[in-house]
Amino acid sequence: MLMKWIAITLGILGILLTVKPFIRSANWFIRIGDFPRLQILVLLAASFAGFISNFNLLSVFEVVLAVVVIVCMIYQVRSVLPFTRFYPKELQDARESDHDSTNLSVLIFNVLMENREFGRVVELIKRVDADLVLLAETDQDWADGLTEIDGLYKHRIAHLLGNHYGMMLYSNLEIHDTEIEFVIQDDIPSIHTKVRLESGDDIAFHGLHPRPPVPEERGRSTERDGELLLVGKAVRDSDLPCIVAGDMNDVAWSYSTRLFKRISGLLDPRVGRGFYNTFHAGSKLLRLPLDHVFLSHHFRVVEMERIKPSCGSDHFPVFIKVSLEKCATAEQPRPIADEIEVDEAHQIVSGALRENRFGRASLRKLRDKILKLKQRISRRK
Repeated sequence: MLMKWIAITLGILGILLTVKPFIRSANWFIRIGDFPRLQILVLLAASFAGFISNFNLLSVFEVVLAVVVIVCMIYQVRSVLPFTRFYPKELQDARESDHDSTNLSVLIFNVLMENREFGRVVELIKRVDADLVLLAETDQDWADGLTEIDGLYKHRIAHLLGNHYGMMLYSNLEIHDTEIEFVIQDDIPSIHTKVRLESGDDIAFHGLHPRPPVPEERGRSTERDGELLLVGKAVRDSDLPCIVAGDMNDVAWSYSTRLFKRISGLLDPRVGRGFYNTFHAGSKLLRLPLDHVFLSHHFRVVEMERIKPSCGSDHFPVFIKVSLEKCATAEQPRPIADEIEVDEAHQIVSGALRENRFGRASLRKLRDKILKLKQRISRRK
C-alpha cells in the first residue's frame, strides 16, 4: 500500500511538472518546467508502473489519475520524439560535402569561467580543427590561457568579462562587418559577423549566450527570450544564409525555442538525429540540450557530434560541419510564424526592452518592423 501511495504521489508531481509550462509566465519557477521533459517522462512512467499493479478500477480517483498520467506521458513523448532517430530530419544530410569550398565547421563550447583546464581546451581545439570556434564564459584568464590558439587562427574576436558572459570567436575564414552587441542587457554581449567561405559566399554568424531563467539570474526568462527573438527577427530579415549558435540557456523542445525558430525561420540539425545533451557534464541523470546551432535552410549537415570529455567544464562541446548547398532551400521549407506568434514575440521583446536600457525609440522601431512582418504574412495568405 505504501508503494502505491508513493507511486500516486510521483504521478501527481509529474502531472504538475507537465502542466506548469502551459502557463505563459517568465517566472523561473514556471519556465524551469520546460527543461527536464525526459526526466518527467521517466517519473510518470515509474509512477504508472508503480500503482497499476494494485489498480482499483472502482476508484474514480485512481481511474482519473491513470488517464491523466497517460495523457501527460503521451504529451512528453511528443515533445521529445523529434529529437530521436524515429523522426524525419529538418536538415538533410549533405549531398555536396566533398566540395570543401562550401563547407563550414563550427565548434561551440561553454568553457566555465572558473575552469582552469586551459591546456585540455587548447588540445581539444587543435584536435577538432574547426573553421569557427565560439567560446562562452571567457574572462582575461581564459584569454591568457589560450594564447597558443591565437597563432592557429587568422582572426579573433573577444569581449572578456568576469560575470560568466564573456565571449570569444576564432575564425580561419575571412570575417567582416563584425559587431559586438548588447541586444537587451548592458552586461550580456553577443557576436555578430559575416563569414566568407572559400567559395566566396558570405554567411551571417550570430554567437549568443543569453541569461538563464534561474533565481540567481533575476529569476525570469524575459531577457533571454527577448534576445533570442530580436536576433530571430534580424535573421528573418537577412538575405544571407545564417547560423545562430551558442549556449542559449534553453532546451530544444521548449515553447520559447519553437517560437524563436518560427520567427527566425531557422532549422534545428538535432531534429531527427538526437538530443546532443550538453549540460550538466557532471550528471548523467540531469543532462539537457542547452547548447545550440540553428541553421537557415541553405545548409545541409555533413556531421554533428557532442564531444567528450568536457575538459573540466560543466558543458560538453558541440561540433558541427555543414555544407552550403544552393538546391537545399527547395527541399527544406523553413518555419513561418503566424500573426498570433508575431504578436506574442512583439510583446515578449517589448517587455524585455522596457525592463532594460532601451527607450521608446527602440520600441517604435520594433513596432514598425513587426507591422511589416505581419503585412508580409497577410500577403502570403
